[in-house]
Amino acid sequence: MHTSKELVLKLLTTSYYELNKSQQSVAYLRILNLIKQKIEDRQIPKGIYLPSTRQLSKALNVSRSTIVRVYNLLAVEGYVKSIQGSGYLVKSIDLSPFNPDNINLHSEYPEISDRGQMFIKNVNLMHSTAQKDLAFRPGLPPLDVFPVNQWKRLFNSYWKQVKYSNLSFSDSSGLEYLKKNVALYLNLVRGIRCDHEQVIIVSGSLQSLYLIANAVLNPKDKVVMESPTFPNVHSIFKSLGADISALSLDEKGININAYQGKSPKLIHVTPSSHYPTGTPMQGCRKKELIDWAQHHQSILIENDYDHEISNWKQENNDSIFSLDNNQRTVFLGTFNRLLHQSIRLGYMVVPYYLLDVIKALQMHSHRFVSPSNQIVMSQFIEKNYIYNHIKNVVKTAEKRRNTFEIKFRELMPESFKILESKARSLHVLVKVPEQINDKKFKQNLYKNHINVHNFSHCFLDKPQNGLIFGYSAVKEPVMIKKLKTMQNLVKTYL
Repeated sequence: MHTSKELVLKLLTTSYYELNKSQQSVAYLRILNLIKQKIEDRQIPKGIYLPSTRQLSKALNVSRSTIVRVYNLLAVEGYVKSIQGSGYLVKSIDLSPFNPDNINLHSEYPEISDRGQMFIKNVNLMHSTAQKDLAFRPGLPPLDVFPVNQWKRLFNSYWKQVKYSNLSFSDSSGLEYLKKNVALYLNLVRGIRCDHEQVIIVSGSLQSLYLIANAVLNPKDKVVMESPTFPNVHSIFKSLGADISALSLDEKGININAYQGKSPKLIHVTPSSHYPTGTPMQGCRKKELIDWAQHHQSILIENDYDHEISNWKQENNDSIFSLDNNQRTVFLGTFNRLLHQSIRLGYMVVPYYLLDVIKALQMHSHRFVSPSNQIVMSQFIEKNYIYNHIKNVVKTAEKRRNTFEIKFRELMPESFKILESKARSLHVLVKVPEQINDKKFKQNLYKNHINVHNFSHCFLDKPQNGLIFGYSAVKEPVMIKKLKTMQNLVKTYL
């Protein structure tokens, strides 16, 4: 495999000898203009080191002093930066020819599809997950308790024993080995009995929702959702052109009998621990929902995003899937919130009649999740590592939640109130005074490297003020430091 310096050297050498040698410019100007052109054309991208002066002078058959002069001029003009001991690093430069404002999209390219435009329009609905600051980003488990060494040993073992045939295409719906272990796992932790063939391996809940929506929905089809709920779920359904109706919750969860509109094709709920309030759906409401869906020929999506955390060692919390005898429920689960976000492994259990269309959609899109990750995850379950990890996650999260709540109440004014939740979760919901706009306040916090989600963003109608704090990935010293920063910011609002 060639290094980046070797590739740049080959590019410059080939291009240099293709130049018209009859042009009047001297050698150093030809080389200077050539490198500038390659940087401007992004053939030599930023962050790449140029070949050493000795290498390039030898390759182009010029004196080393010529290349030194060229590199110094490139540095003066801002194309490269001299790094002592490393060489010349290509810098990011402002290139007007590549300014998007200078490109006439409508005259030179076909129109973006209606669906593509909808996704662009609704991307602002989503809660972004790419920010670097862990404090206090919701949805993260305590990352520092993940058993890295166990995972590494399983991964190394896989690559020691891998066969060449394992490096080819894989079943789009997931490896049978993992699907069987997921089915067993769900039976043990959720009381769900399913055929492993009903298990579909995905990269996470968003992919599950995208597949289900594309399999079932046509534009303007009705979807019923809880409000408040996950903004990312709202964004997917809205971008696919669904006609969405919001149902508010009471202390028992969603009351489907309060819905008065036309029969929906899909109903999305988070019954184990409603997001973000933590309200669990009562058993009577689950049964009402199942009967209602049967009568109206609707499909239920049971998003069980953090059951292992919110219902650890609790009984009498049957899943809708296990109560539904009509094969109308799609069960969603994810390992991303339990292990870590970068693992990109989730699953869904689907009714038999949806299997063919879901598999077809997978084959036309992402094809399959990495087989190596699937094998290692399967062994992680099989060796009981996952159960020990859940214990550590719950223990650590509880400790950090206690610390967060104590320090929050100590440092924040009484008008910032932590809402009590009946379910354990990896976040807390805080109500903020009405005179503070939670969206603008969130932006101000982000500028000061504090990452929270605003509660109002979770509503499909009648938004309420509030902030959602993820605490479990934040160690105590950082937690206290960030809360003190927030304390100073709050003073400017009150």
